[in-house]
Amino acid sequence: MQKESAHVRHLQEKLLSDNWFILKKYTFELMRRDGTWQQQSREAYDRGHGATILLYHRERQTVVLTRQFRLPVYLHDRNGFLIEAAAGLLDSASPEQRIIAEVEEETGFSISKPKKVFEAFMSPGSVTEKLYFFIAEYQEKDRTGTGGGLEEEGEDIEVLEWPLEKALEAIRSGEIEDGKTIMLLQYLALNVFR
Repeated sequence: MQKESAHVRHLQEKLLSDNWFILKKYTFELMRRDGTWQQQSREAYDRGHGATILLYHRERQTVVLTRQFRLPVYLHDRNGFLIEAAAGLLDSASPEQRIIAEVEEETGFSISKPKKVFEAFMSPGSVTEKLYFFIAEYQEKDRTGTGGGLEEEGEDIEVLEWPLEKALEAIRSGEIEDGKTIMLLQYLALNVFR
């Protein structure tokens, strides 16, 4: 298998599911720091890479967020609604192209120059996805629609325009629990609205 390296050998994979995305079980040997080889077995969920963006209005000190139903959250808390920054999978597009389309679909705001601020693996113990994080300034004239997502993709998204301080307080209170959104709000507070 081609994915072997100086610290991974005998990598084998077994397809467990390709129903929604791809779930595989991997067995391999990993070289430990002491130079010995240890056999391990892990499952990895491959859903492709994604992008996320936080829109902000500098003068009003507001941000645009979304609220939507997420089944894994529902399985945890029996509510299932999560407040998030707009996001989506790349689907063979560049991160910049995808986030421009995704933010318009979800929020109704049309942007042309998102600023990439960093990249991160969000759950590297089991998910292969890398997220590309963006911010973009918006004005009221940039609103070209109502947003809400694509019904054919099962999306029913509520668009929220909140003061940045309310969003930061929502992190402290636990109302905002989404990791990518917390990261972007803190980035904005530390680097843009300092």
